[in-house]
Amino acid sequence: MSDHDILSDAEREALSAIMLEPDLPSLRVLIADDDKDARELLAEILGLDGIRCLTAASGKAALELLESNQSIGLLITDLRMAPCSGLDLIRQVRESERAELPIIIISGDADVRDAIAAMHLNVVDFLLKPIDTSKLLALVKHELGVVL
Repeated sequence: MSDHDILSDAEREALSAIMLEPDLPSLRVLIADDDKDARELLAEILGLDGIRCLTAASGKAALELLESNQSIGLLITDLRMAPCSGLDLIRQVRESERAELPIIIISGDADVRDAIAAMHLNVVDFLLKPIDTSKLLALVKHELGVVL
């Protein structure tokens, strides 16, 4: 360390280590789906791109996670779940402190009324199964603020 250095060698090494860490999103995606295989597959697809996910098997479990975990920056929910449907879940989120949370709906069984109801609830998108994973990844990255 010379007389003109502001940082010690140890501080310089620590700073270098931090600067070399990958730029991963700090926000998580919550995936709500009562189909275990579907939610695990979505979490795996997003995880391969460095997106951290939490999963919930019901609308009630999703609401509990949203209340307790402020790092959730996006909700992906299935439309058809029991006893709380995806639309019911979204309505409850919109009436909560997390009302501005971006939400993406996925469904294998939807009609025009469902899509209209979803749009009235201000969802980001309504994707039909089978999911176009490249479109889903682009939407998720956009909503989390990840540079594409």
